This record gives sequence, C-alpha cells and structure tokens, in this order.
Amino acid sequence: GFHLSGTVTEPATATEPEMTYKVAISFDRCKITSVTCGCGNKDIFYCAHVVALSLYRIRKPDQVKLRLPISETLFQMNRDQLQKFVQYLITAHHTEVLPTAQKLADEILSSNSEINQVHGAPDPTAGASIDDENCWHLDEEQVREQVKLFLSQGGYYGSGKQLNSMFAKVREMLRMRDSNGARMLTLITEQFMADPRLSLWRQQGTGITEKCRQLWDELGALWVCVVLNPHCKLEEKSCWLRQLRKWGEMDVCPLEDGNYGNELPNITNALTQSSSHSQDSLARPRRTVFTRAIEGCDLHWQDSHLQRIISSDFYVSHSYQREGESLLFNSQGQPLWLEHVPTACARVDALRSHGYPREALRLTVAIINTLRLQQQRQLEIYKHQKKELLQRGATTITNLEGWVGHPLNPIGCLFLTLTEACRLEEENCLEISDAGDSKPPVYQHVPITTGSQDNGESYLSLALEVALMGMGQQRVMPEGLYAQDKVCRNEEQIIARLQDLELDPVLVQTLRKQCILLLEGGPFSGLGEVIHRESVPMHTFAKYLFSALLPHDADLAYKLALRAMRLPVLETTAPSGDVTHPHHLVSVVPSRYPRWFTLGHLESQQCELASTMLTAAKGDMLRLRTVLEAIQKNIHSSSLIFKLAQDAFKIATPADSNSDTTLLNVALELGLQVMRMTLSTLNWRRREMVRWLVTCATEVGVRALVSILQSWYSLFTPTEATSIVAATVMSHNTILRLSLDYPQREELASCARTLALQCAMKDPQNCALSALTLCEKDHIAFETAYQIVIDAASTGMTYTQLFTIARYMEHRGYPLRAFKLASLAMTHLNLAYNQDTHPAINDVLWACALSHSLGKNELAAIIPLVVKSVHCATVLSDILRRCTMTAPGLAGIPGRRNSGKLMSTDKAPLRQLLDATISAYINTTHSRLTHISPRHYGEFIEFLSKARETFLLAQDGHIQFAQFIDNLKQIYKGKKKLMLLVRERFG
Repeated sequence: GFHLSGTVTEPATATEPEMTYKVAISFDRCKITSVTCGCGNKDIFYCAHVVALSLYRIRKPDQVKLRLPISETLFQMNRDQLQKFVQYLITAHHTEVLPTAQKLADEILSSNSEINQVHGAPDPTAGASIDDENCWHLDEEQVREQVKLFLSQGGYYGSGKQLNSMFAKVREMLRMRDSNGARMLTLITEQFMADPRLSLWRQQGTGITEKCRQLWDELGALWVCVVLNPHCKLEEKSCWLRQLRKWGEMDVCPLEDGNYGNELPNITNALTQSSSHSQDSLARPRRTVFTRAIEGCDLHWQDSHLQRIISSDFYVSHSYQREGESLLFNSQGQPLWLEHVPTACARVDALRSHGYPREALRLTVAIINTLRLQQQRQLEIYKHQKKELLQRGATTITNLEGWVGHPLNPIGCLFLTLTEACRLEEENCLEISDAGDSKPPVYQHVPITTGSQDNGESYLSLALEVALMGMGQQRVMPEGLYAQDKVCRNEEQIIARLQDLELDPVLVQTLRKQCILLLEGGPFSGLGEVIHRESVPMHTFAKYLFSALLPHDADLAYKLALRAMRLPVLETTAPSGDVTHPHHLVSVVPSRYPRWFTLGHLESQQCELASTMLTAAKGDMLRLRTVLEAIQKNIHSSSLIFKLAQDAFKIATPADSNSDTTLLNVALELGLQVMRMTLSTLNWRRREMVRWLVTCATEVGVRALVSILQSWYSLFTPTEATSIVAATVMSHNTILRLSLDYPQREELASCARTLALQCAMKDPQNCALSALTLCEKDHIAFETAYQIVIDAASTGMTYTQLFTIARYMEHRGYPLRAFKLASLAMTHLNLAYNQDTHPAINDVLWACALSHSLGKNELAAIIPLVVKSVHCATVLSDILRRCTMTAPGLAGIPGRRNSGKLMSTDKAPLRQLLDATISAYINTTHSRLTHISPRHYGEFIEFLSKARETFLLAQDGHIQFAQFIDNLKQIYKGKKKLMLLVRERFG
C-alpha cells in the first residue's frame, strides 16, 4: 500500500561501530506524509536514513516488493488463517503487543463498545481519502525548538546565519509549491513574537539590535510573498490575515521603520507626485513589520490585463489605446502595468518565490516599460519647468517613498529576477540572504522574448537599467535611524550586485544612456540639476558610475561625479524654494539641520567619491582643478578635507617612482584649506595636521615653504608657527631633503626669523623662547627678540616662562641677562608658608645661586625680592645655608674683583634674609598649631629643631629661641601632651 518500511545500515567508522536502523515512511500522492526512524535524530530536515530509504525506492523500484494494503490481504484469509495470523503476530512481538491485543479483544467482545459502533477498521497502509489534506511531513515541534534556540543565542555563534537559512528553506518550499512553506513560516513567526527580548527592548525604549532587525525585515517580506501566492485559496488567505492582524496588534510587535512612526503611503495606493502628505505625525497609523503583508491580503490576481501579461510572451497591442484613464500599452504596443511600483515588484517577488519564473519575468518587463514611460514624461514636465526651477535653485518635487531601502526592496527584486534568467550556472540561486558566495556569478545576455522589445536588448541590460533608474531616483531621506541606515545598506547591496556584471559594449551603451537621462532628469532624478534640500545623497552611487564609465566616456564620468558631489542638507540655510512650500520634513526654521542620523557615513561617502576622482585625475591639471573646486565648495568637514589631502599626497608620492607635481599641489592646497578652517576652532588633530602640512610643503619645494612662512598668520597660531613650522623648516633634515644651496638656505632662514619675531610680538608668553632659538645665528634678530621678552616681562609673562628663558640665557652664556630675567620672574612669584613642595622652588634656588655666583651686588639685589615673594621657612633657610657656604662672585665676570671672603649673616644683604627666615618660622609655627592633630606632633618637634638651627645663626639667636619657646608654652598650654614633648626636647 502506501507504507514503505526498511532497514538501513550505517557502515562502521574509525570511532563508531556499524549500526542498523528501522525506518518507516508513509506517503500520499507523491508526498512523504510521515516518517519514523530508529536513530531518534531530531531535526527539521529528514535524517539520512529516511533519505536513503526514499532514494532506494525511487532509484530501484523493482528491488522493492510491492504489496497490497494489509486490509486487502486480510480480506482474502479464512477464519483459521486469520486466527493463525493474529497468534503468530502476537508471539513475534508478545512483550510489546500483548497488552494492546488483550484490550482490543475485550472491546470487540463487548457489544456496546465504541469499536463496535464503527464499520470496518483502520489500515495504515491504505493511504488517505481523496478529500484529505495531503502535505509533506514537517516536524513542527522541532521547528519551534530550533528557532527558539537560535533566537536565545541573540545573533551570536552564527545563529543569524542559521535563521537566514531557515528563511531560505521557506522560500525553497514556496518555490516547490509545498504547502508547508506557510506553515513553517507561521511556526517561525510565533517563536519570533515570543522572543522575551522584545518586551525588554520596548520597556527600555532601545531599538532592536541591527542583526535582529534584518531578520524581522526578512520575516515581513516573506509574509508578503506568502499572501501574494497567485494560487492560494480564499480560506487560506483569511486565515493568514487573522494571524497577521493578531501579531500586528501585540504591543511588542516591531515597527516597520525601527522605532519611529512612518508616513509611507499604503501599499495599494499609487504614489502621488506632490508634497501634500503633510499629515500630523500623531495621526499616522502604526505600521508594524506585518502591515505590508496585511495590506497585501487585499491584492488579487483577477485583473484580466495582469493575467494576459503574465501568461503570454506575445501580448501586444498595435493601436495606442487607453482603457478609461489608465494606459494599458506604450506607443510600441508593449503592455504596461501601472500599479504602485513597490507593490508591483512585490507581485514579481511572489511569482518568483512561488515557482513561476517565466511569469515573474513577463511582469518585470511590463513594469520596466512603465518606468521608462514615466521617465520620459518626467523629462517633458521638467523641460517646461526648467527655467523657473533653475532660478529658484531648489525644488519641492521629490518622492516621499524611495525605492532603495524600501521594506519590499523593489529594485533588488527586479534586478534579481532579471539576472537569474541570465545566470550561466545550473543552480538558479534564489536566496536573498547575504550568502557569502566565494566566486561572483557569471551572466550571459539572454534576448527578451516578451513582445516586440527594442533590438539588442537582453534581460541583463534591463537589469542594469532598472538598477540605475532605482538608485538614481530622487527621494527624501526617510525619518529615523533605522530607515536611514537601511537606505545606505540597500544601496551598498545593489552596488555589490552591479559590480558582478562584466560591462560589455551592450551594457556600456545602457549605462551611458541611463546616465545621460539621470543628468537631464531634473527634479525626478537624484543627479538632476536641481534637487530637494533633503534628497538622499548620490555619492555612493556616483562613485560606482564614475568608475564604471571612466574607461568608456571620461567626460560623462566626471560630469556625473561632479554633479553628485553636493550635499545640500549641510548648506546653512534652506533655499527659498523650500520655505515657501513647507514640505513634510523641511524645517521652516532655515538653518536647522533635520535629523540625519547617518550624516557621518554620508559625508565619508562624499569624501570617497572625491578621493576616487582625485586618483583618476592624477597628472591632468584641468580635471584636478575642477575636482578641487568641487571639494572646496561641497565638503564642509575639516577632518574629511584633511583625509583627502593625505590621500592625494599618498597617490602623488609613490614609493617606487617620481612625485606627481599636479596632484602634490592639490594636496597642498587642500592642506592649506584645512589650516584656515581649523585655525580658530579646536581640533584634537590640529598638531598632526600642521606637521603634515610642513611635510607636504617640503615635498612641493622651497617656494611652498617660503610661502607658508610668509603667510603664517592666516594658517597657524603663533605657537604652531614657531615651535612646529619654523622649527621643522630650519631643521637639518629639511635642508638635506631639499638639498638647498646657500642663497636658498639664507632665504628660508631669513623668513623663519621674521616669522619668529612677528610671533614673539603677538604672543610673547608662548613664543619668546622659540623666537630666541630661531634667531640665535643672527645677532640683530637675537637682540630684537631679547628686547621683546624684556618689554613683555613686566605685563604679559608668567614667572615660569621668565625662569625658562632666564635659564636658556645662562646656558647661552649671558649670565647677566639671565639674572635680569630671573629678577623679573621673582616679582611675579608668591610662595605661601605651607608651599614647601611648590614646583617653582627649584627656580628660586637656581636664581639665588646665579646671583650669588655673579657677586655681592647681584645677591644684594635679589634678596629683597626673595624676602618679598617667598614666605616658606624651609625654602628661605635652604637659600640662607647655601649663601653662607661659599664666597660670592665665583662666576668670574671679567673686570670684577672677587674678595673670596664668606658673607656674614650679621651684615646686609644676608641679615635681611636671616630676619625674614626667623619670622617665617615663627609665623609657620603659629599657623601649624591652630589645627594640629596628635599624629603630627613628632613631625612638629622636628620642625622646631630646624627652626632652632636658623635662630642660632643670629648673634642673640639662643635668647630669641628661648623666648619663642616660652611664648609657645604660654599660648598653647591647653595642648598638654604637645607642650610636654616641647619641654622634653627644648627645656
């Protein structure tokens, strides 16, 4: 009958012994309806043993004995034979069968049992009745379990890939017209809706993760395919509609466009070319990932024109006819299909997916003929409006619904349908998922069989044409991060597919023709002369077109890429055209940017396009000029212009050959623009940019260096000009790199010195030292720089800067100048009693040591300044100790006598220093005692010991110190423990 059973042997392997499995398969009208196998393997696909038995039956039908259904065999037996049969059967399987046999015997012998109410008996081998559902066996529990498992892994461990392959399996089932396709999709969807992360994301208000979003999109697209099945029964459709509505009404159901409401028109409404869609965002209906499938349930295939299009290659009309207002044929008599484009493409996808490739192709051709007609009409409309639009410089005409990035992926769908018809390999690959195909597909031209197409056209040239039309469509950037991101992603996917096409003469002709149409297309084309301020930019697309066209028509390639360089959304104000006709997205406040979440990506794509053109134009001065102007006009980000400058420099200076001067000059010009742009704004890469510019100018040559030194004030801050630019230009490496002669070296040095003095005047604090260093070799310039420092010292400079320059002067052999600057620095300094670790202490000690080494007069001049500025006892006692250790004037300045005698602390100038030190110790002691804690007592006693050493330097020091201690005991007698310690140490 309809029951196949057998034993399958799996041969032994190195690790596993030989295994034998019992397999049973039921089938009905050429479909396997149930399977069991002893291996117990759980999977959504059949195990290898079931497949082996099925293949054996298919390939060797004569080896399998064909028997009647068991009921027929039993019918031929008499009473004794039947008794024998049953007893033998029970004996063979008594342990398993005996309880069942006894139960059945009891029921048959009981007159009113249920078994006796029914005529006949069941036969598992007899097959189903003609009215029964017959569908392939699908282990539903297994599908649920697997989807649940993959979702729980949250896109890790390649679970996204696994889910995509399940979707591909659904598509394969649909293509084989296996009714389980929709059933499997239902099971998958139920698990997706039960994903616990959905409610979590909703509570937190965060978006669904990127990987997950793409899976939900594919799920939504598959449902559109399922409900658009041209041959499904009405009751099936209404059942799906109930399910889809139920899912769509759940709170956690993801929205079509990520986290935002959307105002795309309904799937069944054709798109009107106007800006009247300005509904209030609150009034927008909630659109979930299932909304398009729900809308798709309203579509049918009964239209007679549609039926004729898909059922015949020769459906043409020889008279240019209209039916009512809708056009059925074009002027060549080819059928048109005037449905809302994404909806029409969804039909194509459904035909393709349900295993009707010829029909899908026929409808695709009709849709493309319609798009061509639309393109011609738009060109005519534009010709009438051209003058007015060009005067306004803006347009409000644009598509609210872009085809690229659309949830139904209309352009991708038409492209795939056409290219599949042209693939050379056997396997017609239907997977939309991004399967990582290692080698690109190979295509051939297949002539179009439908109607009387233009000569020389093939499905392949149509594929290219429709991709270019769709990508070049002018459309408003959608709202929300997800929708915007999807636009970029879809564009990249289509371009990746376009790059698989080998451009032969036929395709090049299609490419050129379409590019010219796009350039002339006015407001209907994203590459037209006038575009809407919030039009989706064309940079990525133009980069593909530029590279594809360049070998065949360079002028057209450049014209197109230069036109695409614009990014009007970044121009500071909206052109008047937009404000007079407020559009649903255009902010009436002119200088506000709309919320473009992908702006960073779009700007980098603009930069890529520019870089591609620069590379191609290397050596062609005229082209490079035009590209440079486009960059300067359209790119607003300094870091991107810097990247372009670096790119140009890299291409201009290949390691293995001579530099290209044309491109080097472009790099330099871009670099100079970056310098001007970032001069007054903070940029964390500024130092790197300045250094790079000097390298670039060095590569260009000595004239470029002279030029940047002379115009430094428009490019650099004074600090950059002296410490980076001039210093690098004057370095040994630069001179070697340029192999300059003496006059050239002198010219550069003179420019650097002039710059140094100008910078020192403008910003003495930060540039004085660099200026002095740069002017070392020229006496007059050096004196001028020193004078600038002295003039600025009293007002504009800090003690740190002055000390640094003073030390430099001493190092250069100008000790008296160093002394003068150190004295000026001292006047700016103030060290409090408790600042005994202040960084300036080293400078003070150095200044005093310098004065001491110069002689008594200099020491006498600096001590009053020290006394006035330093109130820290330990620092003062340190200076005092150092001054008494050696005689002053050891620097041996010519023309000065040095007595060689040590100085006394009783006489000026040290007397003044000693008094100040004692006074500082007294003040510090009182300050410390006002808030001292017991753990600091020991430290305090040590401090008093140090103070005593200083007191004892004075003639009556011991008396002064004794009085001081008595005084302490009197004032702080409350601190008993501390005073006890003071008595112990000092009596």
